[in-house]
Amino acid sequence: MARPAADPAAGRPVRPRRAVGAAVLLVLLLGAVLGTYRSVRVADDDPARRLSSELRCPACQGESVADSRSPIAAAIREVIAARLRAGDSPEEVRTYLVRRYGAEVLATPPAQGWGLLLWLVPVLALGVGAGSALRTHRRRRGAAPGARPAPPRPTRRPPPPVTAAGVWTAGAVAVLALVGGVAVAAPRLATAPEPARRPGPAIAADPVLDLLALARAAEEQGRYEAAAEIYRTALERRPADEIRLRFAFILIRLGQTAEAARLAETVLAARPDTPDALLMLGLAQRDSDPAASVHTLRRFLDRAPGHPAAAEVRRLLGDG
Repeated sequence: MARPAADPAAGRPVRPRRAVGAAVLLVLLLGAVLGTYRSVRVADDDPARRLSSELRCPACQGESVADSRSPIAAAIREVIAARLRAGDSPEEVRTYLVRRYGAEVLATPPAQGWGLLLWLVPVLALGVGAGSALRTHRRRRGAAPGARPAPPRPTRRPPPPVTAAGVWTAGAVAVLALVGGVAVAAPRLATAPEPARRPGPAIAADPVLDLLALARAAEEQGRYEAAAEIYRTALERRPADEIRLRFAFILIRLGQTAEAARLAETVLAARPDTPDALLMLGLAQRDSDPAASVHTLRRFLDRAPGHPAAAEVRRLLGDG
């Protein structure tokens, strides 16, 4: 006596393997939702921290400015905080850093050129995956309802239950939808307008003084790369000779003598007998042009024989 055909609409218990797969999908969905929620919550934190998390450390591999411990990242964090306190908007600070380090400093690629391709790839993947899942679902639903299945053979496994396949397909579509939604919403989250900040007593009257204090603190801690970045920012805001010479001194300590020499020459072009500028230029010339260095340092001693650095310069020249 022939057995009645199983009704696909009645559903059958989900097999253990399918149940495990569905459970894994649910866990992934939950983790993705929590991760998205935490990403949105970052927007409510300190603006400097949020902006730092949107930037890549130029000297690191795969680390944000907010998380990196490198000196350059520390300097960028201090510059971000100082500029925001001075009244710059996050977009103005971001534009400054892109000019300084290039577009690769942005953790979120711009929606143009190759960056636009990076935004389109997740959306295209969503469309392809969802289309494939829908075609599979329609193919199964379009099968002849009255067709009797072939008698089961001992050597062949029965077809997977329809209910398990439905769970799997629904879970896959949900994952793809979540990924696509996050990909589409990410640019809006990253570029959402900043709430108006109320001016308070914490805003410094002179932001350049804040930058100089940060730079000196970095010097005292031996973080010369960080100090150099802060001096560079201060010099862009206020092109003063005192800042140029302090910046030149840090560059000499870092071995960047060519840029240090240019800064000293800029000061000497306006004030040829400035002792500190002669000292910085002479020290910067020691490796590239020793003869010119000796001449410049002797000019320094002639102009400022009682300078605090005069004794050390005489020792370098072999005069004492």
